[in-house]
Amino acid sequence: MSELKTQLPTDVWVVASWEEFIEMADNPAYKKAKCYYRNGQMRIETMSVGPTHSRDNAIALLAVNLFCTIKGLSVNGFNKCSYRKTGVRECQPDVSYYIGDRANLAPQGTSIANLDVTPPPDLVIEVADST
Repeated sequence: MSELKTQLPTDVWVVASWEEFIEMADNPAYKKAKCYYRNGQMRIETMSVGPTHSRDNAIALLAVNLFCTIKGLSVNGFNKCSYRKTGVRECQPDVSYYIGDRANLAPQGTSIANLDVTPPPDLVIEVADST
């Protein structure tokens, strides 16, 4: 893999092809960044997660798990899992779930969840510090 010669702008959406996005997302320089791709644009988020965001994320995770337990729903939850649909989109929601009969369809492994072979989650939650 080639090394990026230019630092890309972070925390803003920029126009990019899918190939440019993959080159950036797979670059070790952005290993800890959250990378998104949608509608011909990419975004790199390098902000660290602060206590408020982390706490809100934990509350959302706990609330969904508690609700599903009370209702007797099968659930398979993920914290900060990466999902990729080749040529279309990539995202890393804070929390995501496969619920009910689809709980057993959740992705396995240690790499990015491939939405070309695995269905998308039923519920996705993104926590923002500003809202």
